[in-house]
Amino acid sequence: MWYYNGWDTAQIDPFLSRRPTYQNYNAWKVVEFMDKLKVIIEGSARHVHVSKEDLERLFGEGAQLHNKRELSQPNQYLTEERVRIEGPRGCIDRVSILGPERNQTQVEVSFTDARTLGLTPPVRESGDLKGSDPIRITGPAGSIDLEEGCIVAKRHIHITPQDAEKYGLEDREVVQVRVEGERALTFDEVVVRVSDKFQTRMHIDFDEMNAAQICPNQEGTVIKKV
Repeated sequence: MWYYNGWDTAQIDPFLSRRPTYQNYNAWKVVEFMDKLKVIIEGSARHVHVSKEDLERLFGEGAQLHNKRELSQPNQYLTEERVRIEGPRGCIDRVSILGPERNQTQVEVSFTDARTLGLTPPVRESGDLKGSDPIRITGPAGSIDLEEGCIVAKRHIHITPQDAEKYGLEDREVVQVRVEGERALTFDEVVVRVSDKFQTRMHIDFDEMNAAQICPNQEGTVIKKV
């Protein structure tokens, strides 16, 4: 039986209860999908990923990251270490470093942060840094000037292979996510990233969290584009 906005389709048109018409097919596929897949939305605050070399330049020779709290994604954690990030217009202090170390140092900010810094970073997936904004990072032992490395993270969903198969999603697929509430909205251009190293979660920055007035553990409904 097909349902549309809570209505038994047989009450609207007996034909639709048996088979959707061609012009309604996409609508039915979206409704069917929306009834099934919901994902917890988490806010990602401004943060830095560092390479081993840059960690030592910021905190001294032999420096190591210290785990303060585990994050939702396996083997990812908030560290005790904090740095200052600086742009041509301003700076932001006590910015968190996330562990473990990466091959390349990068800084992820919101557009509100970018205005404070005087930067215009591109919207990118993590690790896609070519041509991104330059930025200075300062720690207790020194500073580093990145010629590129500052981005606004593209909204995305981490998903396990099992969930991806269950809901018919593919790695790098782009979907929408609907959020209900007083400031209900639909996030478009959400990239799906599939890995057995992930836990199924959606990540957006705090500009986006506040725009939709999203609360802790709130879920969004994933809409597969058809």
